[in-house]
Amino acid sequence: MLHSVLGTNILGPFPKNNETVLFGMGCFWGAERLFWQLDGVFTTAVGYAGGNTEKPTYREVCGGKTNHSEVVLISFDPNIIQFDELLKIFLENHDPTQGNRQGNDIGTQYRSCIYITKHDHRDIVDSQIDSYQISLNEMGFGQITTEIKLNVKFNYAEEYHQQYLAKNPNGYCGIKGTGVKC
Repeated sequence: MLHSVLGTNILGPFPKNNETVLFGMGCFWGAERLFWQLDGVFTTAVGYAGGNTEKPTYREVCGGKTNHSEVVLISFDPNIIQFDELLKIFLENHDPTQGNRQGNDIGTQYRSCIYITKHDHRDIVDSQIDSYQISLNEMGFGQITTEIKLNVKFNYAEEYHQQYLAKNPNGYCGIKGTGVKC
């Protein structure tokens, strides 16, 4: 399946030296658009991760019984864009302190999460989140609730969700940061 904006294969295999990460930051449509625009991002895809059901559907995830999060898969070239740059964009473009919600979108599927695929990314995540928490505290925000896990299974969302905002330019996008910079 080809990415309708980038023209790249969203199913893999991805280029040998690329790295991948899964970010959950609320509704996956806006999150995907945010990342597909970046130099160094090879491809993006939306899907479900972190739950306890095999091959969940959108309807099941939205029903709140699968414990999956809506996520965007990002395959990127670390020679062009570094993981910490992606992490900064992730943190600044949603509210990682809201638990199982982003604004008016409420439920486990909207939780903030980072699912990494490389062990050394964990140190980068921990360091950047600790630093960002200090900045959030100074601006009156609560504790970061972002779930962080290694090697979480990714389930592709239905085709009509892939690059949804490119296909539906006036579609819903709930992406909204806190205004606090990393």
